Amino acid sequence: MMRETVSTLVLSRLDVAELLGTEECLAAVEAAFRLYAEGRLPAPSVAHVDGVDGIFHIKAAGLAAPRPLAAVKINGNFPQNGRRFGLPTIQGLIVLCDGVTGIPLSVMDSIEITIRRTGAATAVAAKLLARPESRIVTICGCGSQGRIHLEALKHVFPALSTAYAFDVDENRAKRFAAEASGELLIEAIPTSGLAGAVRASDICITCTTAQRFFLRRDFVSPGTFVGAVGADSPEKQELDPLLLKSSTVVVDILEQAAAMGELHHALREQIMTTADVHAELGEVIAGRKPGRTSRDEITVFDSTGTALQDAAVASVVYEKAIARGTGRFVDF
Repeated sequence: MMRETVSTLVLSRLDVAELLGTEECLAAVEAAFRLYAEGRLPAPSVAHVDGVDGIFHIKAAGLAAPRPLAAVKINGNFPQNGRRFGLPTIQGLIVLCDGVTGIPLSVMDSIEITIRRTGAATAVAAKLLARPESRIVTICGCGSQGRIHLEALKHVFPALSTAYAFDVDENRAKRFAAEASGELLIEAIPTSGLAGAVRASDICITCTTAQRFFLRRDFVSPGTFVGAVGADSPEKQELDPLLLKSSTVVVDILEQAAAMGELHHALREQIMTTADVHAELGEVIAGRKPGRTSRDEITVFDSTGTALQDAAVASVVYEKAIARGTGRFVDF
């Protein structure tokens, strides 16, 4: 007899946060990019739907291990949520399905996964593209992405000792610096002088909702690694296109970055072509393309956020939840 219902594990944001550690998140993201570069995973897909003062991202990807799986994420990205409603900017769900039967194995909150997999990808890129002795970082955008990026970078660069915190809301930068100093045991300094902070830094992370670039080429010193995170839709932009043109650019997925990342703006202004992009991140992870090749080279990671990351991390969360008995099953 055919089964009329299936049991699906439902995981809340708190469940996900308790299950997901930094080390395993980094490992899952790195492995997914490597498998993709080796041709062992299909290309991820992405679509957008406009909302009122926001946008919905629909991202999907498949996995081959530890078993065939597919994940679909729908995220609402609404930058005005905090000011208007006291809600997080990101809202959404991930549906993780069995790749053989199609059964929905789990429905889980997407907020923690989105935040943490984004920071993990940047940290993996920094491990390959930043100077290994990096000690000083500037964080542009002192929200949840800024916090998780600093945490992930500290994990990869134990010598990291100083962080400049920059935000259009100076009070938020002050709170961020106070919290980071206490939690990560580094010297975190709020600043309104972005140019000076970036020039003094080994690493600069931009994770804002800006729609016009603010990180100018002349702010960036030789040898700096820039992780550009905010441009995950065509209207967003954080980096001067001239910065990309004069740097070694690595993207997460070339087609996606060309459509919606910082690369999109450089292509639109016709100062770069896709042939000018050094590599996709997976190619560097897999050793098919080199990472940093000189001390004074400026490297840029254009991160648009991929479903590969979502699927890989959601799989880790699901397997741990099953092992620990976390969450609750619902019959659909």
